[in-house]
Amino acid sequence: MNKTKKEGQQAANENTEEILDNKNQETQNQEVQNESEAKESLSELDELKAKYEQLNDTYLRSRAEFENYRKRTLAEKAELIKNGGEKVLTNILGVIDDFERGLNALETAENIEAVKEGMTLVYNKLQSFLKQNGVTAIDTKDQVFDTDLHEAITMIPAPDESMKGKVVDCVQKGYFLNDKVIRFAKVVVAN
Repeated sequence: MNKTKKEGQQAANENTEEILDNKNQETQNQEVQNESEAKESLSELDELKAKYEQLNDTYLRSRAEFENYRKRTLAEKAELIKNGGEKVLTNILGVIDDFERGLNALETAENIEAVKEGMTLVYNKLQSFLKQNGVTAIDTKDQVFDTDLHEAITMIPAPDESMKGKVVDCVQKGYFLNDKVIRFAKVVVAN
């Protein structure tokens, strides 16, 4: 009986050792797996950090590029505003020269008709210059009053029913620059 007891104990010890070996093996496998997962997590983390750095760098470069673009366009716009009218003003100098010659001619003029003709030529030259640059007068004669084109200076009683709401007189001409009103016509309206 002693022998069977020893054999039973030995078998139990072997089973215990086997179970412990299996547990140790499982623990080692688990540790290896955990280590592998940790390495993968670190690898993923490193990849994400690298991607973050790359995206952040791209963002910062794009932001700097946009700021440079914005500054450049603001400088160009300021330059355009400052010198945009240069061509127009240079071209109008010829008309001013003609006016100066006309004023000088007035001092010694004996023939008023010649001076009048000269001033008419200068006026026509100025009108032509304005038309070339897209400036045209707003037509007001017998037009229906339009707040988009006209500024009513005063209202008078209408001479007849057909004139009600129409422009009777133009005190100051209005002008378009292409299709935009740059000065409203100051008018008298029949009421």
